[in-house]
Amino acid sequence: MADLIKLTAAETAAKIASGELTAVEVTEAHLARIESVDEKVNAFLHVDREGALAQARAVDEKRERGEELGPLAGVPLALKDIFTTEGVPTTVGSKILEGWIPPYDATLTKKLKEADVVILGKTNMDEFAMGSSTENSAYGPTGNPWDLTRIPGGSGGGSAAALAAYEAPLAIGTDTGGSIRQPAAMTATVGVKPTYGAVSRYGMVAFSSSLDQGGPCARTVLDAALLHAVIAGHDELDSTSVDQPVPDVVGAAREGQVRGLRVGVVKEFRGEGFQDGVMQRFDESVELLREQGAEIVELSCPSFEKAVSAYYLIAPSECSSNLARFDALRYGLRVGDDGTHSAEEVTALSREEGFGPEVKRRVMLGTYALSSGYYDAYYGSAQKVRTLIARDFEKSFEQVDVIVSPTAPTTAFPIGERADDPVAMYLSDLCTIPANLAGNAAMSIPCGLAPEDGLPVGLQIVAPAMADDRLYRVGAAVEAAFEARWGHPLLEEAPSL
Repeated sequence: MADLIKLTAAETAAKIASGELTAVEVTEAHLARIESVDEKVNAFLHVDREGALAQARAVDEKRERGEELGPLAGVPLALKDIFTTEGVPTTVGSKILEGWIPPYDATLTKKLKEADVVILGKTNMDEFAMGSSTENSAYGPTGNPWDLTRIPGGSGGGSAAALAAYEAPLAIGTDTGGSIRQPAAMTATVGVKPTYGAVSRYGMVAFSSSLDQGGPCARTVLDAALLHAVIAGHDELDSTSVDQPVPDVVGAAREGQVRGLRVGVVKEFRGEGFQDGVMQRFDESVELLREQGAEIVELSCPSFEKAVSAYYLIAPSECSSNLARFDALRYGLRVGDDGTHSAEEVTALSREEGFGPEVKRRVMLGTYALSSGYYDAYYGSAQKVRTLIARDFEKSFEQVDVIVSPTAPTTAFPIGERADDPVAMYLSDLCTIPANLAGNAAMSIPCGLAPEDGLPVGLQIVAPAMADDRLYRVGAAVEAAFEARWGHPLLEEAPSL
């Protein structure tokens, strides 16, 4: 089993297609791994054992009939618990949706099933995707497989931890301000935020609608590309969906070379708040790109220094609007419905009980920012900063093909260390937020271990909108060069659970 669960998704799919392995064997091995280690990791909120095995059997029957299998048929996947799944609980990490069974699949869920990907279950996350550590889940924090006393990143820490713990070879996350990339950096996995609108948001429980984006998580760049190709594409059910062809991300990942590319380095992404070891690994990554034939160009994007402030006005404002639907009258938790309270009181009592502290904090902040007399001063000003950030990206991409930076300013911090300091927590997404505000594509790949603590560091790559293939081209080249230098994938250095 140990060798089987450590195969890449591409290797697993090839062995299933050839008949060397069955999808049921692969699925049972990963379910056994989850049963063995997840009590310690807490990556999963719900494991759909029966559903996963049924999907796996269907793949094996399809192969036996001689039908052609897709590139990821039979490969297990961990799905962030923010996408609706018909007949399977979707909680968004919140008590207010505890026990809710959706009557329909999200478009992304449907695409996974149509591609014969085996969905193992739903992963832990910060409540409503609000957080940078997966400590805000109503169902307890997830541990980082590199050190279970530390956070795995957030909000999609469950998906990243499932990959790093070898509980699944593929996972799905969502990225509103860095929630795919930051956990990838802290667990030595690969995480991609596609161009905004490239992956349908239909059936994804909304946090901040102009920023939310689903995307692939994996242990290799090629595996992420194969998953990206499955889930991306136009969707008429999503009004923000981009009606353009999906870039050839798989071809780019297989090509993996950077010779002749212009790579930008933003000078604002260093200095105070950046861990020395993180910057050391980042500088080594830039030098590696130079050695491979890339041209390094220094850039200045002054508006990026205001990105965190703008984000924490825009995102809470949109969350305050989106979460108004959770009124306890139609679905979800209902408190005080004993005939002695009005509908308004039932809603208030249910929200008090069902929402956690971080969700309440952001709803209050957003409601205030949108209130009469403050809208222009706060929300309106933040949108102007957002425009400046988009313009800085546009100017930069006239000079370079991609931009690189550290993914996060520090490595994974101990669980509870920043629980009482929301500002310090928010700064975890310092490097990732600008790409969300502009809608660009971005990726995080492992680039080494910080010498101070031996924990993973991530390299972020940002590309223009709908140039997602550039991420995979650069990411695969860097991945191959580092693995040649290290002699193995970085994740192999993680302690055994």
